[in-house]
Amino acid sequence: MFKTRLLSGIVLVALLLLTIIPGGYMLFIPLVGISLIGMQELYRAMKISSEGSHSLEITGYVCVLLYYGAVLLDFEKFGMAAVLVSLILLMSVYVFTYPKYHANQVMAAFFGIVYVSVMLSCIYLTRSLPGGIYHVWLIFLCSWGCDTCAYCVGVLIGKHKMAPVLSPKKSVEGAIGGVVGAVLLGVAYAAATGGELAAYGIICGVGALISMVGDLAASAIKRNQEIKDYGKLIPGHGGILDRFDSVIFTAPIIYFLSTILM
Repeated sequence: MFKTRLLSGIVLVALLLLTIIPGGYMLFIPLVGISLIGMQELYRAMKISSEGSHSLEITGYVCVLLYYGAVLLDFEKFGMAAVLVSLILLMSVYVFTYPKYHANQVMAAFFGIVYVSVMLSCIYLTRSLPGGIYHVWLIFLCSWGCDTCAYCVGVLIGKHKMAPVLSPKKSVEGAIGGVVGAVLLGVAYAAATGGELAAYGIICGVGALISMVGDLAASAIKRNQEIKDYGKLIPGHGGILDRFDSVIFTAPIIYFLSTILM
C-alpha cells in the first residue's frame, strides 16, 4: 500500500508541475475536469440523483461549466453572478420536477458546486495573480506539508486526541507539529524563491490550520454517508476528494491572503 501511495504521489506531483508551471489553459482545463470528477464523487456520496431521474445532477455539472466560464471571463465581475444563477437553476429543477427531489438533495447539489468547484477554482485564480507562479505552490505546501508533518509528529509524540470521535488517530501534538512544520516550509520556500519570509510563513501557518478543517470536514461527510473513500481514481489514495480534501480549503485562503499580503 505504501509503495502504491508513493508512486501515485509522484505522478500527482508530476502532473501538478506540468499544469501549474505553464498556467493558463494548461491549468484551467484539467482543473475543470478535476472539479467535475470531484463533484461526481460528492453527488454519488450524497445521493443527489433520484430513482430514474438525473436532472438535478446534470444541472449541477452545467452550473460548474457556467461558473468556470465566468472565472475565465472575469472572476470579480461574473463569479458571484454565476454562483447565484447556479442556485436559481437548481431551484428551478426542484420546483418544476416536484416531487422528484427532496430539498436536502437540492441543498447538497448547491453545496457541491461551492465546496468543490468554487473553492478549487482558487488554484487557477492564485496562479493568475502577479507572482502567482510562486504563490500557487503555497496551497500544496501548507496542506500536504502540514499533513506530512502532523503525521510524523503524531506518530512520535502524539498523546492527546484532537477529534476522538471523528478521527481518533489525529492528535493535538500532531496538529501543532503540522502547523509549525508548514510555517518552516513556507519560510524555507520564501528563502529559496526570494519571497517575503514573514508573509510566506504567515500564509502557510494560517493555511495549515484551515487545511486540518478541510481534512476533518471531508472525513465527517464520509462518516455521515457511511463510506470509506469517495472513489478509486487515485490508487492508494481514493478519489479526488480524498486527496484534495485539505487543498479545497487552503486554495481560497491562500488566494485571498496572497492578494492582501503580497
